[in-house]
Amino acid sequence: MSTTTSTTDPETPEKRRRLRLPSFSVQIVISLVLGVILGAIALRMGPIGVDEEGQDINNWLAETLSVIGSSFVTLLRTIVPPLVVTAIIASIANLRKVTNAARLAGQTLLWFAITALISVSFGIALGLILQPGMRSGVDPAAAGEPGRTGSWTDFLTGLIPANFLGLDTSGDAAGFNVLQLVVIGIVVGIAALKVGDSAQPFLDFNRSALAVIQKVLWWVIRLAPIGTIGLLGRAVATYGWDALAPLGTYAVAIYIGLALVLFLLYPVVLRVHGLRVSRFFRGAWPAIQLAFVSRSSIGTLPVTERVVTRNLGVPREYASFAVPFGATTKMDGCAAVYPALSAIFVAQFFGIDLSIWDYLLIVFVSVLGSAATAGVTGAVVMLTLTLSTLGLPLAGVGLLLAIDPILDMGRTAVNVAGQALVPTIVAKREGILDQEQYDSASSEDLFRDEPEVSREPVATTAVGQDETERDRERTSV
Repeated sequence: MSTTTSTTDPETPEKRRRLRLPSFSVQIVISLVLGVILGAIALRMGPIGVDEEGQDINNWLAETLSVIGSSFVTLLRTIVPPLVVTAIIASIANLRKVTNAARLAGQTLLWFAITALISVSFGIALGLILQPGMRSGVDPAAAGEPGRTGSWTDFLTGLIPANFLGLDTSGDAAGFNVLQLVVIGIVVGIAALKVGDSAQPFLDFNRSALAVIQKVLWWVIRLAPIGTIGLLGRAVATYGWDALAPLGTYAVAIYIGLALVLFLLYPVVLRVHGLRVSRFFRGAWPAIQLAFVSRSSIGTLPVTERVVTRNLGVPREYASFAVPFGATTKMDGCAAVYPALSAIFVAQFFGIDLSIWDYLLIVFVSVLGSAATAGVTGAVVMLTLTLSTLGLPLAGVGLLLAIDPILDMGRTAVNVAGQALVPTIVAKREGILDQEQYDSASSEDLFRDEPEVSREPVATTAVGQDETERDRERTSV
């Protein structure tokens, strides 16, 4: 009996280790493969019929994948409003003794513009070299104006909250405007500081609420592998790849431009600032891959903010401002490469010659246009702003809509990568980046030591706080 006990007990931990799930990164890779396989199967199964409006009725597998994917994105989007507002209020409360807050904001906007300027130059160069509008097999009958357009007044109108919660109830379903949420958080945070000691209970409550929201977010992110299967499977089952043929050169040009930004521009910027490229991509990978399959910068925002703080070493006080703001105004994929190439495509397709001033206008719109359309998100909105500024026919948008979902996957991935990159390099330039945390960046850090994260906001006022922690907070943003 004793012999049996002594031999079985040491084996128990090993058995438990063998039964553990793969690492989060491996789970995501497996999910990507399963998503493609299940999506291909659903695509081969085809629709089961047509509804009264002439729309295809999905088969059971395609419908299941769609429900899983959309439910996961809905969960993430649900967390965005309380996360953004509480994080910004806590950030402002922690910034009360900081003297370089304005400098941080200025540096953030500057690097938003610099990377956008270089990105749009890639798009213009590819448009002139590959000439996608001259090599298109798309039917001119597909031309049609979009239902929504962008204007230069969108930024101003987007800054003014429609209500205290930043909700948009103008459509059939209620949504929210992240830019308005940022404004609400800033105004409430500054007001709380101006009130003084009597607002301290409110700030304490806000810190506690933020800790609870972060815990819920941690649970939702754990579902990312399941959500990835649904999102990618739905994309394959819904869109396939047949629509790419008539616009093959254009699609290739878009993805080459996106690849140049993601794998050339961003690594160069990182190396210039003395940061290891591999560590950045390892740390930012969960947000980039989720952006690719979900096609939503806003839906990915909670994950983006988490990887920036947990994996890349950016102080939470600064990231809680920079990441939400970047989610609405920092779009190197949707607002730089895509509109530049698309405008050149439309001009070439309709036989319109562009002058040097037109190309300068494309640069101008790409650098400032994403801010101008921040109140009305969407790559098509940015494209219409570019076309209308250049005087090109808006009907050209209809030519490109057939493959827009396929292109949107790459665009969104680049958007989110840029939204993680800029806070990282600004923190490095200002000397507030946790270099040790950055150098050890891993996608697994997203979940490591989770209880410690949820206590972090309260720990800033703890009586027995460690001296090193207080010094770190004093020198951080």
